[in-house]
Amino acid sequence: MDYAYAAEYLFSPAILNAYDIVGFDPRGVSRSEPIVCLSDKELDANYASDSKPDNEQEFARTLIESKKFIQQCEKKNKHLTSFSTANSARDMDILREAVGDKQLNYMGKSYGTFLGTLYAQFFPDKVGHMVLDGAVDPTISNFQQGLTQAVAFDKAFASFAKDCSKRSDCPLPKDNKAAVEEMKKILSQLENKPSKRLSESLVLLGVAAALYDTATGWPKLRIAIREVKEGNGDKFLALSDDYTGRTEEGDYTANEFDSGAIIDCLDFTDASNVKQMKEDAKVFAEQAPLFGPYLAYGGLVCEYFDTPQATEVVPTKTANPVVIIGTTGDPATPYEWAQGLNKILTNSVLISLIGDGHTGQGQGNKCVDGQVDDFYLGNKTPMRTTCG
Repeated sequence: MDYAYAAEYLFSPAILNAYDIVGFDPRGVSRSEPIVCLSDKELDANYASDSKPDNEQEFARTLIESKKFIQQCEKKNKHLTSFSTANSARDMDILREAVGDKQLNYMGKSYGTFLGTLYAQFFPDKVGHMVLDGAVDPTISNFQQGLTQAVAFDKAFASFAKDCSKRSDCPLPKDNKAAVEEMKKILSQLENKPSKRLSESLVLLGVAAALYDTATGWPKLRIAIREVKEGNGDKFLALSDDYTGRTEEGDYTANEFDSGAIIDCLDFTDASNVKQMKEDAKVFAEQAPLFGPYLAYGGLVCEYFDTPQATEVVPTKTANPVVIIGTTGDPATPYEWAQGLNKILTNSVLISLIGDGHTGQGQGNKCVDGQVDDFYLGNKTPMRTTCG
């Protein structure tokens, strides 16, 4: 029996008919010994808290909250340093062996591309048909990762604003710079006056969530911006709740916040310190005026977590070519990361999708989807291609 393993996957009906699909939770995630640090109420407070410290008092409070988070994680979870993606990649080979496959057929999207990259490094001869869509470049620093992502989100907002300006229901000014300033004004008005659980951080999270998907996210964002300007933040809360897995009852259906923070600390060690991060924040604000100030301190909790040395990713040649997909306007996994991963996996093939939104396969582009189907079903490795 042929199996395809998947993380954050979406397969065509033809592939579903040809393969038995094995989905799995990496260690520390969801039902796989989940890392749980915060209660639902604490998660509410954390998501809503100020992620853009503007003065020393706010920054001091952010440091206290970051340290407390790690302390709670270490108190509530055993063997916390064992939950790295490198260990999950080794787990994945146990799954491959358990079902009797000689090689791994795998599709990984977003974070799942890093899982696939480490598997390829550890077990290059075991790589069968592997597609990595919305790639993470694991060789760049935490600072560069955060900055590149912040810039990509700002570019995605600019694309949204440009599209919005052509529509009669657009709540933003037609000029892009003016649209950014309008969005910053909305955020600043909520900075010290949160209402109905709505805060500037949750509004920005709602904007980010909407930018993942042009087909459904962009229309929702237009409505959310118009309504929040009228004093109604429900649509932004809906966007942020959907992204974080929060139910109407206030429960969280996933542990992505806790597990994501810990796993990131284990996967990407950096030589930066708090003082350096404060300096770097100025660069974030300059190069990504909208998202930069909020993403600049994304790795702050790691300063209080004593982690082992992260796995170094080196150039790797696999038994079979790996297909990498990068979308030029991807806000969450910038296109540059796909180009970087293409160099790391030395016999990989890059499919470039000219467009917006997060990831490329399964988004309705026949050029991308057709090549992925042919790769899995017809054993046809794509040539380096650009799809419009």
